[in-house]
Amino acid sequence: MSTPSFNWWRNETHRGTPVVVKMENPNNWSMVELESQSEEEDDDFVVSSKGRNKNAKQLTWVLLLKAHRAAGCITSIAPATFFLASAVRRRLSAGRTDTVKTVGFYSCIKLFLWVSILLLGFEIAAYFKGWSFGAPDLVRLQYLYTLTNPFAVFDWLYSRWVMIRVEYLAPPLQLLANACIYLFLIQSLDRLVLCLGCFWIRFKKIKPVPKQTLPDLESGHNLAFFPMVLVQIPMCNEREVYQQSIGAVCNLNWPKSKILIQVLDDSDDPTTQLLIKDEVHKWKNDGVNIVYRHRVIRDGYKAGNLKSAMNCGYVKDYEFVAIFDADFQPNPDFLLKTVPHFKDNEELGLVQARWSFVNKDENLLTRLQHVNLAFHFEVEQQVNGIFLNFFGFNGTAGVWRIKALEDSGGWLERTTVEDMDIAVRAHLHGWKMIFLNDVECQCELPESYEAYRKQQHRWHSGPMQLFRLCLPDIIKSKISIWKKANIIFLFFLLRKLILPFYSFTLFCIILPMTMFVPEATLPAWVVCYIPATMSFLNILPSPKSFPFLVPYLLFENTMSVTKFNAMISGLFQLGSAYEWVVTKKSGRSSEGDLASLIEPKETQRAGSEPDLEKLQEEIKQKEIKMKKKKKHNRIYTKELMLAFLLLTASARSLLSAQGIHFYFLLFQGLSFLLVGFDLIGEQIAT
Repeated sequence: MSTPSFNWWRNETHRGTPVVVKMENPNNWSMVELESQSEEEDDDFVVSSKGRNKNAKQLTWVLLLKAHRAAGCITSIAPATFFLASAVRRRLSAGRTDTVKTVGFYSCIKLFLWVSILLLGFEIAAYFKGWSFGAPDLVRLQYLYTLTNPFAVFDWLYSRWVMIRVEYLAPPLQLLANACIYLFLIQSLDRLVLCLGCFWIRFKKIKPVPKQTLPDLESGHNLAFFPMVLVQIPMCNEREVYQQSIGAVCNLNWPKSKILIQVLDDSDDPTTQLLIKDEVHKWKNDGVNIVYRHRVIRDGYKAGNLKSAMNCGYVKDYEFVAIFDADFQPNPDFLLKTVPHFKDNEELGLVQARWSFVNKDENLLTRLQHVNLAFHFEVEQQVNGIFLNFFGFNGTAGVWRIKALEDSGGWLERTTVEDMDIAVRAHLHGWKMIFLNDVECQCELPESYEAYRKQQHRWHSGPMQLFRLCLPDIIKSKISIWKKANIIFLFFLLRKLILPFYSFTLFCIILPMTMFVPEATLPAWVVCYIPATMSFLNILPSPKSFPFLVPYLLFENTMSVTKFNAMISGLFQLGSAYEWVVTKKSGRSSEGDLASLIEPKETQRAGSEPDLEKLQEEIKQKEIKMKKKKKHNRIYTKELMLAFLLLTASARSLLSAQGIHFYFLLFQGLSFLLVGFDLIGEQIAT
């Protein structure tokens, strides 16, 4: 008689339920159980063959599959890391240091960095020698100082350093921190009020309604309100977008006898001039009332261009002027939705439409820009237009009453924000403004950080220039005290000066300094909770951007160095305040079929320049060569210095175990690092 153990050994290969595993890939597998062919086994082990052995084998296969999947994930980390590192290395090897620097500003940041590095080494050495003081322990500092061995040089130096921190550094630093916190709270309250105002507008469905809507152009209504409208397209070397903008404007629905289109070309490139001139000629042959103007002396940039165009003798025949930048593509019904608001409203000087963006999902940089601009139009412009009847003209996608422009002094060349300048002067002269949130005009967002940085520098230095120039006029104007206070304190000081000041000073200077001077503190709600809440409010007008909440918060703080630098340049009239660089465009068309609008007809070629065919062929060859050229990224020294400063401060925060401060400094430092190496947005072609 055989023993059970012998039977188990003999029949082991025949017991259990056979399992077949079908696996297409590690993430998609299935199990099929086969009927057992050994029905004559001992009864003592039938249960085991249907239970324990089957479950054990299935579990074994599952574990093997899981292990295979985990091994695949682990092995994929190495190539992904290598790919990322090689991509960073390639971009860095082609990097070019930014050439525009504010020497004093850059030197201060570099000084802070070197001091923080020295202090970090000093603090680490003190930490390992037992000098780890938290804020509550500082009351015992004097007692510990008396116990310090005078012959221990390091202990004596560190104790003196702590005394200097307590007596001389912490009080002024805490005072500055408290002042920035108060400014932060005031600005946050302003943003909260704006959001509440936007909510009220939506809840009550408040929006400007024209007194008389325009009938269809084909109705033949003789009493319709079709005033004379002048349309201006200022441009400068806009080879990528000139066809789209001219084509879109030429297809505006308006009586041809009531509209004139001015293409105001400031290009200094002869090839671009010829192309734009030929495009205008084609549309003119197609029956469009359009003219081409080119200035020989390009003074005053865009303001000078518009001012020169308004001096034409035929302008006196027109009542309104619509302005579109070169990358803007208005819908055919744009004038039909904006001009009727002027009907029987003689005090109305401006109707502004909002922007929409054809490339908002192009990359991370454009997504973050879209969050900012969506809040600007949906909240700031709409609330100010409804409740205050004043907002800054956006420079494009708007219709002006020409009388309002003339009464306000016309276009002036004194700042780089001529649009804001004319809006402020018109408001001081009593003209009203309307913002239409439901009328959109498509345009482009800068896709490279270099282009976005230059745009933001101009947008933040110009308002400070204007504030210096127009402050006396605001004080002397005849508008109410409330309107004066709104322009001075809310429009200029709070939103144009205080915002970049506290954003840079509080989060990029004071916060890392408090790591090395822990006697001065910033509460966790200042570092984390309030900024997160404000970012949440900012992202509400663009709900699809919620996954980018944290990147948006970090990127806004990263951009504070550029905005702060621009604000200082404009306030103190430094050289870079007058810098004007045309924002680089990529020439992306709108969602509509603009190709059909701008496609030239065969009959139009008869009026073209005789050498146009040859010129277009040369342009195509140049475009092919441009595509073959390598792209490079720039290296931004100020951002890199701040990245190392914040990362150094995050390392110091580990010694005092400040969790929220450490994570904020770490991720903010990494954000500065990515921007400093130009690893966000598109690269620039050489």
